[in-house]
Amino acid sequence: MIPTAPFGRTSHHSTRVIFGAAALGAMRQEKADQVLATLLEHGINHIDTAASYGDSELRIGPWMETHRDRFFLASKTGDRTYVGARDSVRRSLERLRVQQIDLIQLHNLVGERDWETAMGPGGALEALVEARAQGLVRFIGVTGHGTRVAAMHRRSLERFPFDSVLLPYNFTMMSIAEYAAGFEALVAMCRERGVAVQTIKSVARRRWREDDAQRRFSWYEPLKEPAAIRRAVHFVLSRSELFLNSSSDATLLPLILDAAAERSSAPSRPELEADVSRYAMQSLFVWGGSDSI
Repeated sequence: MIPTAPFGRTSHHSTRVIFGAAALGAMRQEKADQVLATLLEHGINHIDTAASYGDSELRIGPWMETHRDRFFLASKTGDRTYVGARDSVRRSLERLRVQQIDLIQLHNLVGERDWETAMGPGGALEALVEARAQGLVRFIGVTGHGTRVAAMHRRSLERFPFDSVLLPYNFTMMSIAEYAAGFEALVAMCRERGVAVQTIKSVARRRWREDDAQRRFSWYEPLKEPAAIRRAVHFVLSRSELFLNSSSDATLLPLILDAAAERSSAPSRPELEADVSRYAMQSLFVWGGSDSI
């Protein structure tokens, strides 16, 4: 079984692997049911979806009618205004077929203009705080991509006591000195304040290339080899304060869960560097470049 750990100050003990439900976005219900059954088999008790993940919330909804008490349920809104976020939360509740979402997150809040709008008067944060007061959500988090995300999350935590953050973490990203420094500063702040730290892109290989002919289940190419995936998963889980959100490529879920069920010891730097060379791995984001996905 996958070990659990306190999810920040929420009092919930979440499995160290959180199911990234973007994997369900384009699935038929029958296939989604099979994936969700896999979560029960491995004892996964935390699902992370978003309003923008295609039909993901709709695929999860039927399961919530019979398994709501088995899962800490998180979703996200990408709206930046009060009205947009208020309506987004209500749509998510309807699609998920629940009365309450455990964690609602401001989705990919990194851009300066978006941040000022969402965090300012009449912004999305006001709607999430209101939803919490009304009992529609329990906790509030913030997520992001790119190289600037750690600094922006620290800024967000200075403005509001978010319960969780989410951002990329893998060996290639942490090989960027500036990103690594920002990440560690964020983790230190979260540790001090009891904020849960979720990580994404653990098994990323590189961005897709024009001549790649493989089927694409995510916007980046993931690792596929079981041994490399195991090392990538252990790179994350060897740090007890981190949670790993699984890939949007559902075909990799069994490999990620199997790796997470093993005792997680950090792979050596030479092992990870060998993977970078062997699989031509590259950081998904370049410091000083574009943070677009």
